[in-house]
Order: sequence, then structure tokens, then C-alpha cells
Amino acid sequence: MRIRVFPGVLLDRFWFPVWYRFGIVAFFALVADTAFGHTAGLLAAVFGLAVLIGLHLFYLKKVADWIQRPDALDHVGELPAAYGAWATVFSELRRARRRDDIQRGEVAETLNRFIEASSALPDGIVILDRGGLIEWCNPSAEKHLGLDLARDRGFLILNLVRVPAFTEYLMRADFREPLTLNDPVANTTVSVQMLPFQETRRMIVSRDITRFTRMETTRRDFIANVSHELRTPLTVVGGFLEQLIDQPDIARDQRLRIEAIMLDQTQRMQRLIEDLLTLSRLETQSGPEREEDFSAELLVDLVVAETRALSGGQHAISIESTPLRLRGAMDELRSAFANLTSNAVRHTPPGGSISITLGSHPEGAHFTVTDTGPGIAPEHLPRITERFYRVDKSRSRETGGTGLGLAIVKHALARHGGRLEIESEPGKGSTFRAILPMLRVL
Repeated sequence: MRIRVFPGVLLDRFWFPVWYRFGIVAFFALVADTAFGHTAGLLAAVFGLAVLIGLHLFYLKKVADWIQRPDALDHVGELPAAYGAWATVFSELRRARRRDDIQRGEVAETLNRFIEASSALPDGIVILDRGGLIEWCNPSAEKHLGLDLARDRGFLILNLVRVPAFTEYLMRADFREPLTLNDPVANTTVSVQMLPFQETRRMIVSRDITRFTRMETTRRDFIANVSHELRTPLTVVGGFLEQLIDQPDIARDQRLRIEAIMLDQTQRMQRLIEDLLTLSRLETQSGPEREEDFSAELLVDLVVAETRALSGGQHAISIESTPLRLRGAMDELRSAFANLTSNAVRHTPPGGSISITLGSHPEGAHFTVTDTGPGIAPEHLPRITERFYRVDKSRSRETGGTGLGLAIVKHALARHGGRLEIESEPGKGSTFRAILPMLRVL
């Protein structure tokens, strides 16, 4: 509010009370001068000005004491009631307090949102000051680097992450490429990179790349294994073809033997390619393309017939089947069951026994194959369903296996919501159990 007193002078709510009080002092001084003389008027003026100055000093002391308090903004209510210009000052201070409350609330809310968002990130974030002391980190960084924010805040990160490669990375100060840290105990791989962050701080971003590292390792192993599996039969076929070309008059018996070996190696390559195509189809599709209702007994009879033909009477094969009807891709399940029985035939010495069982299971249904083969050592069981993984490489190749059978079984069952269980003990045989969920049983 502004009050115009005379042209050219604007008096607002700050200056008007000031001039008003000086006017009162001047009025009483004039009255005293008129009534009692100049000395009384002068004393009245001095006394009035002293009262005004004392009042201003009193309010100024209150404001000074309040400002010097570290928690001043939390005690605005302690400001006294005032008059005149000081009323305006105190009013503005209270208004500033309310604005500060709102701003601090907004900043606190933004900070809380940032902390919540950072805590939900899969990537780790560590904020360091200029000296490398930890100011803050999120839970992912605690997991990746073995930190604890409540315990490690304010500590030097080099004293907490005691990995020579990490120390060298920070000391070298070349952060163009991330650093890869391997933890053989936890069997994890973490990528760490320093990023610029303000002028006095640094940020470390960590990422768990264990899955990608394993995928890359699997890809390299897959290429190496496929190359090896194809190179062997191609070398055999190529060598015999050169022999036939160089010796066109070779004896008929020897030629027939060579042709039989070449046919066997060609069929081996064909089986490998077919298994690769089957596995690729199973891995790239989330579920069976075409489902149907079929008799599980009929499926088992087909698988047993193939198993007996593959065994050639060298094994005692028994079957126990419960009448069941299943729903799913019959061809995929037939491939999975046939791979389990063919593995049993290949790895069970002649004269051994193979037991095939189809029946109900607490989860739905099971197809179980038990053999009396050499068994599998415990260290091989976690990896036995990997592509081309072999317990006994030389023996598996002799028996004609491609190394993809159990991988096909695992993926075929997974597409039907099932799983594969393996029980084995060296020297006492193995049991492979394919379990299908209840929704697949009619």
C-alpha cells in the first residue's frame, strides 16, 4: 500500500510509521517548547528520540539474536510483536520462513524421489568427494562392491574395495573404458566405470554383467563345439574321397567299407544339423505352435519301439505305463522322451537294464528313464543339460551322440511348463525324470 502525501513523495507502509513517530516526537517537543521554553522542548525532543532509538535497538537485538541461532528458521514464532517498520520486517521474515518451508519440502521430496529411484536401479551408483571418500551409494552398489552405506560413509573407497585392478584403475585416471571385476567366490562379473560428476565429486557406476558374460562364453563355446563336431566327420569324409580319387581301382570290399564309414559320418552331420535346428526352434519360441490331446501310452509305445531298435537286443528294457492323456505338442514331447531313452541306451553297457515309467506325479505326470550305466559324478550334474557338454567326450562320440539331446529335453519341457530332474551316482546308474504340470494332464 502506498500513500501520496504531497506531489513527488511516495510514502509506503514502511516509511509512513517512521515519519508518523517522528512527527509525534516533534509535536510534543513543540508543545513543551511553547509551554515551558526552549530547554523543555529540547529535552522532550531528546527524550522522544531516545525512546525511538531504544525501541529500534531492542528490536534489532531480537533479530540479531534470532539470526545467530543455527536453527533460526525453526523458531520464527519467537519473534516479538512489533510496531511500525519493525512490524513490516518481522512480517517479511515470517513470510520468508513459510516460503523456505515450502522450498525445503519440495527439495526433500525431490531428494527422496531421487533416492527411491536410485535404489530401484539395477546399476550401482557411488558418489565420491574430491578425496575419494564415499558420500552416498545405492543398494546395487553395496551388492556389487561389498559396501555398506551406513558403515562406510566418509571412508576412502580404496580402503574398502581391495582389488588391485580397481586400485590401478582409479590411480591411472583413464576412465574412457569400464573396468571388469570378477568375483570367483560369488561367481559374478561386474563392470565398473568412473564418470564426471560436478567439479568436486566423482561418480562410480557399476553393472552386473554376469549374465552377458556367460552368454558370450556360451556363444564362443557353441561356435567352437559346432566347428569341432562338424570338422571331424568332414575330415573323415574328405580323406576317404581323396583316397577314392587317388585309387580308382581300389578293391570292392575296401570301397564298400569306406562308403559305409562315409555314410555313417554323413548321417552324423545330418543328425547334428537336425538337432541344432530343433534346439533353435525350441529356444526361439515361447510355447508349442500346435497343441493337441493325445494318449501318453501311445507316445510311450512309439518311444519304446525306437529304443528297442536302437538297443538291438543288447539291453533289458522294461516299461511301466499308466493310462494318461496329455495336451501339448506331441512331436516335441516325443523328441524329449526319445532323447532320454536313447541316452540311456548309449551310456548303458551291453547286458545292462533300462526301466521306462510313465505315471502320475504330485505335480501332474512324469516320464522316468532309469539305467544301470556308469552314472554321473556330482560336479557334472549342474551343466549336463548345456549344449555339447559331455561327461566323457570320447565315449559320447563313439556312441553317436551329438551333445544336444538333454538341451533339447530341457527346452521342450520348459515350453510345456515342465522340468527335468536328474539323479545319479557314479557306478550305480542314473535316473532322468521329465515332469509335466497338472494343466498338461487331461
